[in-house]
Amino acid sequence: MSNDSLYQKSYFSRLGEFSDLVPDTFKAFVRFDYLALKGGQLNSKLKELIAIAVAHTTGCPYCIDVHVQKAKSQGTTKEEMAESIMVATALKAGSALAHGVNALNSYNNVDDEELFKKSYFNRLKEFSTLNGDIFASFVDFDKKALKSGLLSVKEKELIAVAVAHTTGCPYCIDIHIKGAKRSKASKEEVAEAIMVATALKAGSALAHGVNALNAFDE
Repeated sequence: MSNDSLYQKSYFSRLGEFSDLVPDTFKAFVRFDYLALKGGQLNSKLKELIAIAVAHTTGCPYCIDVHVQKAKSQGTTKEEMAESIMVATALKAGSALAHGVNALNSYNNVDDEELFKKSYFNRLKEFSTLNGDIFASFVDFDKKALKSGLLSVKEKELIAVAVAHTTGCPYCIDIHIKGAKRSKASKEEVAEAIMVATALKAGSALAHGVNALNAFDE
């Protein structure tokens, strides 16, 4: 192994070593991952598109490679993949901006023990005064990323729900759960999207375990 290279496709082959190191736990995760990604209320193609979006949020290069190839095998086009990535980009950026309302509260010394309230989100529009052109350009990007394209609004909202659970943004979860509901997503479909996010967030930690094995063996 090159001391300068931290990510190579070949490293991923070491993942199987965890089946010897922690056999019961590894087997349980593999089973969960399989069930989370198999077709159900949501078809496997959409689940792979959700997985791609979440993998771009967790920043796991192994997960990106694995799920792009799986999505491709399900008939996903490059354009559909790009749309899912743009949703992930909008949500990851949006979570930072959404948390900006907490920064405004802190800056203004708002005396409130509660750090997250739906009403705080109303302060978001203050950024249009503080950073007008930048805020407007983000809003434009966000709208375009979430509007219907090759992927429907419903599909994009389900991707957004999954990504929001990965970024851990309470405001984004609230907004996009309601967006998914408006676009006729069922509670079962929403739950499946969340399970994909859960599998990918956990999977990114496990996938990075191959780097831990490399580092341990140096």
